[in-house]
Order: sequence, then structure tokens, then C-alpha cells
Amino acid sequence: MHSVTVPTPPQAPAAPPQQRERMGGKIVVLVIVLLLLLVAGGYALAHQIAGDKVPRGTTVSGVDIGGLTRADAIAELEDAFGSRAAEPIRVEVADSAAGSETRGADVRPDEIGLAIDYAATVDAAGAGDSWSPGRQWDYFTGGDDIEAIVDVDETLLSERLAELTEGLGVPPQDGQITFEDGRVDVVDPVPGEAVDIDAAADAITAAFLGDEDSAELTVTSAQPDIDEDDVQEALDGFANPAMSASVTLVFGKSEVRLQPKQYAGALSMVPSDGELVPEVDAKRITKLVKGATSSGEPVDATVELVDGKPKVIPAKPGVEFEPEDVVEVFTGLLAAPEGERTGEVEATVREADFTTKDAKALGIKRKISEFTTYYPYAEYRNVNIGRAAELIDGTILKPGETFSLNETVGERTAENGFTIGYVISNGVLVKDYGGGVSQMATTTFNAMFFAGLEDIEHKPHSFYIDRYPEGREATVAWPTVDLRFRNDTDYGVLIHATVTPGTYSSQGVVNVQMFSTKVWDIESETSGRYNYRAPSTRYLQTPDCEPFTGYSGFDVDVTRIFRKHGESEIDHTEKFHTAYTAADSVVCGPPPGQGN
Repeated sequence: MHSVTVPTPPQAPAAPPQQRERMGGKIVVLVIVLLLLLVAGGYALAHQIAGDKVPRGTTVSGVDIGGLTRADAIAELEDAFGSRAAEPIRVEVADSAAGSETRGADVRPDEIGLAIDYAATVDAAGAGDSWSPGRQWDYFTGGDDIEAIVDVDETLLSERLAELTEGLGVPPQDGQITFEDGRVDVVDPVPGEAVDIDAAADAITAAFLGDEDSAELTVTSAQPDIDEDDVQEALDGFANPAMSASVTLVFGKSEVRLQPKQYAGALSMVPSDGELVPEVDAKRITKLVKGATSSGEPVDATVELVDGKPKVIPAKPGVEFEPEDVVEVFTGLLAAPEGERTGEVEATVREADFTTKDAKALGIKRKISEFTTYYPYAEYRNVNIGRAAELIDGTILKPGETFSLNETVGERTAENGFTIGYVISNGVLVKDYGGGVSQMATTTFNAMFFAGLEDIEHKPHSFYIDRYPEGREATVAWPTVDLRFRNDTDYGVLIHATVTPGTYSSQGVVNVQMFSTKVWDIESETSGRYNYRAPSTRYLQTPDCEPFTGYSGFDVDVTRIFRKHGESEIDHTEKFHTAYTAADSVVCGPPPGQGN
């Protein structure tokens, strides 16, 4: 027999281990993806359900808004509380120090600015659309009972409580700092009694939210907002340094120095958030600076009499500046230590030609001469001599300069302030503008004489007038007859002229003083009269004729003796010769024998 071998069918080879692992991983990922899709679908559904709703179970000051959309929740709160704003709440205040004294008044919430911020309240309760898991959790697990967010206008509340509590207790007094006359004054803080504003706001708010019709408050001890520590801090940080020394503002080459006495009135310290803060009155500081400068052309320095003594008036530069720049620099210097209280201000500056230094160099320090004359009352003399004095007063002669009375006083006209009076013309009295001005010329001449200045031009009256010193007097007439003298010293000369008007019962007084540095001690010697001349008589038939009784003319000599100031030896002398013509008598009418 033959044996037959049946072959074994072939078998597929087994998969490698790595391939088996990859297949298992794909299955796991697929399962996870399916699970995530299921979860995401549920989360999306949860978000759709929650939306912007308030968490379930939420109440606001007792009003249930749980599960409502944000808009519906706001509307619900407005409906619950909106009408209460106009409903008065009885506020009663008891004075703990006065025992049983109690006061009450109705206060409408809207009168004190009390209002619920509905949107902020609902948002604080958890409303709002969000994919945050915490947001979804809060919505489905329930909310809390929260208080409404309430705003109160503390200013309005304080004013209302002040009315209600007037006379109850003693209000606390804040500490204060004031500035006056260059010094710092302190008002100490004083504790008192008052209604606590925060407690009052809480009590009234609680009554409003709780739908109560009353709130009880109590006047209790109260500390001032500005206490001793606040006052001391303000003193150390600002007030005392501000008054410690002057502040200097620099404009180009010129300086404006402001003393504490000058600017004290522009400073104040006001309470703000429980402390005293400095304030500067910008208008007053700007006015001070403008007073020391010129907003237009620069002003030269000069010398003026102050309380009878010469004082240098500083030059004023022409300055253009922004007030806020001045205030900023000034304020920044107030707390600076001494030696660091100078600051430059941005400005356009035009310097004066004659500086403060130049004015000081004039050496106008003391009175070096004075002369006084008197005149009989006449209103035209009061007017004309007074006007001349006004124009001469304050004149400064620098070394080498010449004074001219005609140039200084100007033409004697009505427009220049003069009136008609008697003048001497061609040896007789006539009426014209400026009558009496020669009195000012004579007084000024004598002040010049005793100051030791150089005589350039003077003309005595044609005939002698007995109220003037003989040989030491001068007349003037526009524009031909002048009084001129030169300052031939090394110092400036300030002329001060005044007139005390005459009255029916008193003479007028003319006084001229000169101020400088004294160089000469002057004496005057007058000779006796000589070479007399008898007057004649004139007969005038003109409408302006003024009758006059004449007197004799004569010659006289005056010697000016110069000694250097403080020395006895004569340095030199100067002789003045005067020849007075006879003052003719004037008869108004024809000569004898020629009448009708």
C-alpha cells in the first residue's frame, strides 16, 4: 500500500507586538473623543440654560432675583426699591450729652443722593454670560443673600444732618493755619460732638433697604478731621518754611524779591482728605510781581522822598510773562531752605537804562539845603505857585545836568494848569497867565544858592519886592527869562517843592528843599544898599492900568561863601551884584493939566 501524505494548510503569520499596541491606542482615543463630545454637548447645554442669569436662590436685600436674566433682575430691583427714593424716612437724633433731648425730621432718600446702583448690584450677585466652569457651577448650585450696592452723597447728607443737629452737642473744630503780616498763626483743633456721617449713612441705608420708616442716630464724641498731628505736619512741611525768608524771582538780569510780609496774604492752608494743603492766590502773586516790573516799557530807577527821607525806587524791567509760570516757580520756592529760595522765571525781559545800582550811586542821602518864602493871599497865587511846585517837585539832577525852570514848568497857559494874575512887565504890573510863579523861582534860587550849586542864569526882578531877600531873588517869564543852574557836584540832587495855600487870615508858604550828599557849607553876606534912585510917576490911560505907589531903586551885593563840608577854612567866594530900578508910581489917567 502506498501511503498518502496530506499537506497541512498554511497559517497567517502572527502580528508583531508594536502593531497591536497602535491599534489599541486608536480605540482609546476614539472612546475619549466620544466622551468629550458628550460632555461638551452637556456643557453647552448648561451654558445655554444659565446664560446671563443670576444664580438660583440669590436675594438682594430680601428681594429674590435668582434665576432671572441680568435685565430682568435689574428691572425687579428697580420695581422693588425705585419708589422708595421719594418716600421720607423719619430720622431721629438724640444728644447723648443732653440726656433726653431728641430731634427728628423727615429725610427723603433722593434728597441726600441715596440711590441703588442696580447694574453693579446684579453683577455682584453673579449675573453675566460666561463660559467659566465656576460661573456654571454657581448658577446651578445656588446664590447668596447679598446687600444692594448703595451710593450716598456725603456732602448732601452732611448738610441735612447739620440742619437737623444744629444746637445739639458742640461740633469739633479743625485745626487751622493762617498767614498774616509775615507771620504764621495757628488755631488749635478742639474735639467735639457730632453725628458720625458714616454711621448715619449706614442707618438711613438700612432703613431704606429694609422698608423701614425711621432711623435712629446719636450725637456722640467726635474728633476733628484736622488734628494736632496734621497741624504740626503742615507747619513743618510748608507754613514755617514759607515765612522763613524772602523769595526771589529772576527775570533776565533783574530780580524781584518778595518778602513774607508782602505775600503772606496770598497764602492759605485748606483741609483736604484729612490734612492741610497749601494754596496760593495766583492773582495776588501776579499783582505783586507786576507791581515790581513793567508790563510795557522798562521803568528807570529813581529816588523819591518817603516819610521825609530819600529812598531809592528800584528800576522796573519791561517783562512779559505767563502768570502760571510765576506762580509755579514762586510756589516751588516757598518750602525751600534759606539760600535756595531763588528761581528763574521764563519771560521776555527789557532792562531799564537807569538801573537801581545807578540810582544808589547818585548818593542822594540827606537834605543839604532848604528855603522858605511867604506871600500875601491871592487865589491866583495859590493856583499858579502851587502848579509850579507840582511840576518841579521830584526833579532829579544827575551830576553835570542843568535845571531850567521854564523847561520844567513849561509855558504858563490854562491848558497847563495856570490862571491869570499880576506880573511885572516893563516896570509896571499887568495881568497875564502865571502871575506869582516868580515866587517859586526865588525860593528855588535860594535853595540852589545854599546847596552850593553853580548859577548859570538868573534875573532879579527889575524893582525890589520886599518879601524876597534883597540880591537873592529871581524872576521868570516865558520863554525869554529863565532860572537855570547846574549840578556841578559828583552826586545827584533831588528837588522837593511844596506850597501851603494862603487864606484870608494866613499867608501862603513856599518851601523848596534839596537832597544829596553834602559837599559845601554855604554862608551868605549882604552889603548895605547903595546908589539909590528915586522913582518917577507914569500916567497911563490904557484899559488894563493898575495904580501903584512907587519907591526908590538901589544897588546891593551878595557874597556866597563856600567852605568844604565840615571845614572852617573858606574855599572860595562868589559875588552877586543886583541893581534895582526905582519902582515908578502909576497914575491911571492923563497927566495934570491934560484932563477934560
